[in-house]
Amino acid sequence: MLDVPPALSVSSRKGLSHLRQCDPTLAAAIDRIGPYRMQYPAPVFSSLARSIVFQQLNGRAASTIYGRVELACGEAGVSSDSILRLRPAKLRAAGLSQQKTEYIRDLARRTCSGAIDFTALPALADEQVIECLTQVKGIGVWTAQMFLMFSLRRPDILPTADFGIRSAMKKLYALGELPKPQQMESIAHPWKPWRTLACWYLWRSIDGAAA
Repeated sequence: MLDVPPALSVSSRKGLSHLRQCDPTLAAAIDRIGPYRMQYPAPVFSSLARSIVFQQLNGRAASTIYGRVELACGEAGVSSDSILRLRPAKLRAAGLSQQKTEYIRDLARRTCSGAIDFTALPALADEQVIECLTQVKGIGVWTAQMFLMFSLRRPDILPTADFGIRSAMKKLYALGELPKPQQMESIAHPWKPWRTLACWYLWRSIDGAAA
């Protein structure tokens, strides 16, 4: 992963200024949490494959499994070609479930066929990226949104299905229950066009760890 580059740090400062001015509750959380330190994986096949591995697993277990997948792929690293060269049984032996094995192989096939072109994704609008990536088995809107936020560095993403974001909103805004998408959109409306930045602080507000 890469640290925030200087040019983005300038943008981040602008975003933080906006968030502090538009939402006193979020401003208090920002001041309590401290400096913004987003990290960015490259917008490549391996980043999305890693997201699939991490689905519904705790970080330590997922990291171990992904490390085994990397090892199985050899010096070429995790790529569409190296994944398809491996027998499914080899991926299963690395710790992937049968479903996730199918998902990663489907992503690899679509990448090799050109149906998904990672070099073209940065030029697409957010909704186009989501439409493209959700063609892959096992990749839903949430996973596509994480790719937009972290790999493509899109500044205005609000993943309304994310449990962490819902939990943070419930806590920060003293809600009686976890908010539904419409309520989340309403709370986050003043944050535009910096909702990705706000979400990083929401995650940090409940787990104390960088997203």
